[in-house]
Amino acid sequence: MSGFGRAACVALQGLAGVGVQIEVHASSGLPRVHIVGLPDRAVQQAQHRTWSAIARAGLTPPHGKTVINLTPASLPKAGTHFDLAMGVAVLRAMRVVPPDDGETALLGELGLDGRLRPVAGTLPLARAAAEAGMTRVVVPTASVDEASLVAGIRVLGAPSLAHAAALLGADLDPEPVEPVPAAAPVPRAHADLDLADVVGNRDAVEALEIAAAGSHHLLMVGPPGAGKTMLAMRLPGILPALTEQEALEVASLRSLAGEPPPSTLDVLPPFEHPHHSATAVSLVGGGSGTIRPGAAARATHGVLFLDEAPEFPRTVLDMLRQPLESGTITIHRAAGVATFPARFQLLLAANPCPCGLFGSGECTCPPQQRRRYFSRLSGPLLDRVDLQVRVDRVLPGADGARRSSAEAAARVAEARARAERRLEGTEWRAMGHVPGPWLRRNLPLGRELLLPLEQAVERGALTMRGLDRAVRVAWTMADLDGVDAPSRTHIGRALALRKGIPA
Repeated sequence: MSGFGRAACVALQGLAGVGVQIEVHASSGLPRVHIVGLPDRAVQQAQHRTWSAIARAGLTPPHGKTVINLTPASLPKAGTHFDLAMGVAVLRAMRVVPPDDGETALLGELGLDGRLRPVAGTLPLARAAAEAGMTRVVVPTASVDEASLVAGIRVLGAPSLAHAAALLGADLDPEPVEPVPAAAPVPRAHADLDLADVVGNRDAVEALEIAAAGSHHLLMVGPPGAGKTMLAMRLPGILPALTEQEALEVASLRSLAGEPPPSTLDVLPPFEHPHHSATAVSLVGGGSGTIRPGAAARATHGVLFLDEAPEFPRTVLDMLRQPLESGTITIHRAAGVATFPARFQLLLAANPCPCGLFGSGECTCPPQQRRRYFSRLSGPLLDRVDLQVRVDRVLPGADGARRSSAEAAARVAEARARAERRLEGTEWRAMGHVPGPWLRRNLPLGRELLLPLEQAVERGALTMRGLDRAVRVAWTMADLDGVDAPSRTHIGRALALRKGIPA
């Protein structure tokens, strides 16, 4: 007996999605299942999960020749989220499930017991389905809250293949099953940290506030125990809350990386803190099958904090140079190309030397060793870091920070509002994002103001990129001070903050 069935699914390329049609032709002949359309191993193995799930639903799977085609055939297909669509397409070829108009996306992994299991990337898959014009999506019960974060699409949850088939019009009365539970959300360790806990180092606290106000990159150099990590973990608490679109993008990246997303959108900016043993793939993304986002992409609209930065391999650090300029990461693999957003604030912390005591104690490192240690941070990378500040050890009885996180966040919000009014009609929201050519053309400063920066360029102490970045920092300082344009004082402070690394 011959039959034909079709079902809709989605394939991801980075965060972008492409609609995929699953076509099944069942016919008489030798028992054999052919899966075509550039499937990876997970898709090829779906045959066994699908046939077992159909049997668990009380039905008899096709016994003859079955061809499963995933179109467009030229697009590589990866992941177990195609299972449900393949199962429904087979049931349609068996005339168990009636055909539909192709506006229902089916997403989920099948177990041998027929139950539907959640998959990584349900949120971006549902977003891609909505962008492809589909009006509803069927997902595992555990993924309903996640998929419901996408506006404009109806979400249906099913605990098993049989229940999904019944939702789609099959004349089945499936027995109740226990749904596969959703994983618990990952707690945000930095959510409740307050800047008022920081003692001393007012210059570093001020630099942190400037970084937050203008979305500038920051390097902190100081001995162990000076409070660099303590300061870094308080940066998300003074950043502006994410917009709904930004929060959705952050949640999509975390979902694609395999992290359980919250049931509601989290507006706290993300904070990624990879260990210095991190590989290039873990930092920027990659993978042999499905291309996953790395820490830099997951830090989008938030903070990427690299503690003990000179301990990272130099080649890994230098991979951040292109994302720092473009705000995106494009990963090329044999299986395809994926592009992820990477508009993050880079926060670096470093000791001044291997022993960590240079400038604050009895350093035992010879000058050549100190230079070799700090040279692991390449010049081109440091040239993209707007603020460089010294963090010293705090003495007993030192004064606390000048303001709490709430007070600093209010000042940052006011400065961001001034910048947004200035940048109205552009794609940028903070001065740290503005390209140099646009800045010079639309917000020119007088020659007298720029003279200290131009002299630094002539001496070789500053590059033209560094000059543009210093000007952007000066504009952010003016926004924090509530004035319309930078003064000579702002220019001088911005230049000093680019020379904060010890020699």
